[in-house]
Amino acid sequence: MKSQIIVGSRRSKLALVQTNWVINELKKHYPTIDFRIEEMVTKGDKILDVTLSKVGGKGLFVSEVEQALVDKHIDFAVHSMKDVPAVIEEGLTIAAIPERESANDVFVFKEVHDFGDLPTQAIIGTSSLRRASQILAERPDLQIKFIRGNIDTRLRKLREEDFDAIILAQAGLSRMGWLEDDSLRIQTIPETICLPAVGQGALAIECREEDNDTKDILRSIHHAITANCVAAERAFLKTLNGGCEIPIAGYATQSGSKVSFKGLVGTPDGKTIWEAERVGEDADQIGTEAANELLEKGAGALIASLRDENV
Repeated sequence: MKSQIIVGSRRSKLALVQTNWVINELKKHYPTIDFRIEEMVTKGDKILDVTLSKVGGKGLFVSEVEQALVDKHIDFAVHSMKDVPAVIEEGLTIAAIPERESANDVFVFKEVHDFGDLPTQAIIGTSSLRRASQILAERPDLQIKFIRGNIDTRLRKLREEDFDAIILAQAGLSRMGWLEDDSLRIQTIPETICLPAVGQGALAIECREEDNDTKDILRSIHHAITANCVAAERAFLKTLNGGCEIPIAGYATQSGSKVSFKGLVGTPDGKTIWEAERVGEDADQIGTEAANELLEKGAGALIASLRDENV
């Protein structure tokens, strides 16, 4: 058994909160291990003046951390699952997925308290094509304006700039302890309006495939149902070969042995949305089948054209 483990984490407040949560959960099972955090800054953290779709898509928030794993500078890394590409670096593995937080998105409003009360031409802040596409499909009268930065930065921009609302992941606000902040006008967005990103609300704990000791330690906080649902979502993403440059959403839940999955691909303006749903016991299969259905409906041509635009 290892006496010390080095944990890789992005330097943002949310990333460090997540990493410390994982360490505290592991300490419940392994109280004698000394866990130390190695903070890192990724490409996605450095480039904040353009949308994610224009930066390069896959691996923006994980590549540097994965390289540290490959180079054996750290023993494992904690990622937000939605940031992890469908195909990870060779020689690495996602060894544990803890129980998921809420997968939903939320509105944080400047003045109103409800989505339906936003006036025509209200400005919504998001850098996510997935969120923009679905919100415009529901309310084409709204304006989408680019916004980047960590949660603190985006909340400050909501207060100080011309946004009427911004969209954030509910899990991030929950982990920061801000859902109960009475100064924030928060409304959960139902999946019928904005289907979550693949893996949203879940954490991915990644280590080297060969490191059996670390894998054994990490399995102590693995949540099988969350992992099974995420498997369906990631099979969907992998089959579509999608990244940040494509408006893609996918969300699975499990009841008994049955996994229910819904996925979609949309145009950035929200004028066309393709959806597919599946229920089954094989998570990989239903995610793959849903993706193939959307590819046949016309999503394949859209994905190819959007990827060409961002090359």
